[in-house]
Amino acid sequence: MSAYSADLELARLCAEGDEPAWERFVREYRPLLYRVADALDRTQGAREIADSLYADLYGIGTSGGERQSLFRYYQGRSSLATWLRAVLAQRYVDRVRAQKKAEPLPDEEAAPVRRDEPDPDHPRYVALVRAALGRVVARMTARDRLRLACYYVQGLTLAETGRVLHESEATASRQLARSRRAM
Repeated sequence: MSAYSADLELARLCAEGDEPAWERFVREYRPLLYRVADALDRTQGAREIADSLYADLYGIGTSGGERQSLFRYYQGRSSLATWLRAVLAQRYVDRVRAQKKAEPLPDEEAAPVRRDEPDPDHPRYVALVRAALGRVVARMTARDRLRLACYYVQGLTLAETGRVLHESEATASRQLARSRRAM
């Protein structure tokens, strides 16, 4: 018997449209969804996504005349709360990406102003930055240096970098962010 068999049973009952199960689900999981939504977007923009999630969980859309509940994708491999957090976060990311696609590109007039004369100290500044960066990178662990080299020098994706280091894409991303902060 799975550790999440009670969650799986609740999801099954909700997918079937069982009213008491839905009442329990809303009572127990609405506060969780709102907390997750507020953590994703402090302006409460994600609450709209949390509220719209109920329609997909209930199964408003039909296929072949039957309700198709989003609960059919919950397999009980994690808690229902964890699964709901992941679904809500993915929908939020999808919305942000869709909004980014609709943003206009900046005007060419906003391009940086170029000087007629180059800065005479530029080569010295570049050398100082390179030396400082070299010292910081030298103090990093070999694994962190390899991760940076795979991603920035070799141009590998996060997934490819993770495979080289036998870690997940998410771990590679977190570790790169940590290395950038350290620099």
